Amino acid sequence: MDIEQKAGYQAIDRICDYYYSLQNSTVMSKVEPGYLRQHIPLEAPEEGEDFQIIADDYQKFIVPGLTHWQHPSFFAYFPTACTFEGILGDLYASSTCNPGFNWLASPACTELEAIVMDWAANLLGLSSAFKNSSGIGGGAIQTTASDSVLITVVAARSMYQRNHPDVKMEDLVIYTTTQTHSLGAKAGIVLGLQVRSIEVLAEEKYALRGQALRDALEEDRKLGRKPFILIATVGSTSSGAVDNLMEIHQISKEQPDLWVHVDAAWAGVALSCPETRKNLYLEDINAFVHSFCTNFHKWGLVNFDCSALWVRDRKYLTDALDITPAFLRTKQGDAGTVIDYRNWHLGLGRRFRSLKMWFVLRGFGAEGFRMYIRRCIDLNQKFAQLVRDSEELSLVTDPSLALTVFRVVPKLQSEDQPPLSTETLNEINSIFYGRVSSRSDIMLTQTNLNGIFCIRLAVGAARTTEQHIQDAFTIIEKEAKAAIEAWKTINGTITE
Repeated sequence: MDIEQKAGYQAIDRICDYYYSLQNSTVMSKVEPGYLRQHIPLEAPEEGEDFQIIADDYQKFIVPGLTHWQHPSFFAYFPTACTFEGILGDLYASSTCNPGFNWLASPACTELEAIVMDWAANLLGLSSAFKNSSGIGGGAIQTTASDSVLITVVAARSMYQRNHPDVKMEDLVIYTTTQTHSLGAKAGIVLGLQVRSIEVLAEEKYALRGQALRDALEEDRKLGRKPFILIATVGSTSSGAVDNLMEIHQISKEQPDLWVHVDAAWAGVALSCPETRKNLYLEDINAFVHSFCTNFHKWGLVNFDCSALWVRDRKYLTDALDITPAFLRTKQGDAGTVIDYRNWHLGLGRRFRSLKMWFVLRGFGAEGFRMYIRRCIDLNQKFAQLVRDSEELSLVTDPSLALTVFRVVPKLQSEDQPPLSTETLNEINSIFYGRVSSRSDIMLTQTNLNGIFCIRLAVGAARTTEQHIQDAFTIIEKEAKAAIEAWKTINGTITE
């Protein structure tokens, strides 16, 4: 392929056609495992092929195997952002292909990232202490929130060991909760460290409270263990729970060696709306946490991957991660006049991700960004109200921003009938989820909250409207009734 070929024009046209027709597509692919091996060779060709054939094969064989995360009826997991501004930013970034391991590798890559991360900090209301312009703290784009947690654990461990050189590695403990994303447990596996999962309760809305943290610290102190980092959550995956950072803040004053990282992978972008900031504890985030992460590639309109990590003091990252062999040294780096972002994460090379972030923030503007977040929250509130009004459905916990967690709870046949057991309800909801997940016109995900089998609906696709919410509810209510009848057929009647 050479410059004169026009394949790029066709690609853009086909991408536009994809989005024009997305509404009419099923959400989930209908292919079976191993389908692709039946359509494409299992070895690369010896001779190059005409690109038109390659592009056509993409349409014929790859597109049918896609799950359409941008579909307006995709309500599973959390949304993955995809905007034309982000697509074009990615296209431009890919066309220049700079590995960006130090400032000299491509000054624009480093400098734009430093600027747009400060833009994003302003958008979310983060303290100036987290900005690159402070010269002390700063932000960098990571691949995912899992990467962000891994490097903050590395930085926290390094800081703790410098302050306590006699402490054995096997005594160090990562603190999570029973609602923390699996990224906490994975960091423990990767680094060979203990992980303690503090139980959170339904009556506390699945949030970590100060007393539970204090009790865990006291228990570990007596056992000689050394908790060195707490991974707190703002907007947990299963329930949207927000750990009580106000109470954690008070305890942190007594625990100067405990690094507090806030994982706000999904919910953090909602801080762009001032009305959410009190409930998401922005004041406490700004006052004391060591690091904060949110994924703009989830609910933040920027195409995957774009996980934003801010630290209060960058030297803890660089002290832990700085490896600078002679061939990577530059006069700018030696003089300390530039940021070398390779020392802010595990890898050496890095993509030019700030370009798509720049395109999106400029294209939407701060107010356009906030309008999108508010619209998703409003649509979720409409769905939650439909659940409240339903005779077959019930909320499991309070709606959180753009997330509702619900389950099927059949109406009792008489007032003197005892409530259905958790086991019975779990059986009914398992049948219900099996029915819903077999459909291709909607996608939801299941979860388990302290033994309760339940279903999540997360709003976030840019093209979702109120009609899609109503259609989703109609499907859900229909399948709920069918699940109840199926359970009755198996078990006779709905009783204890």
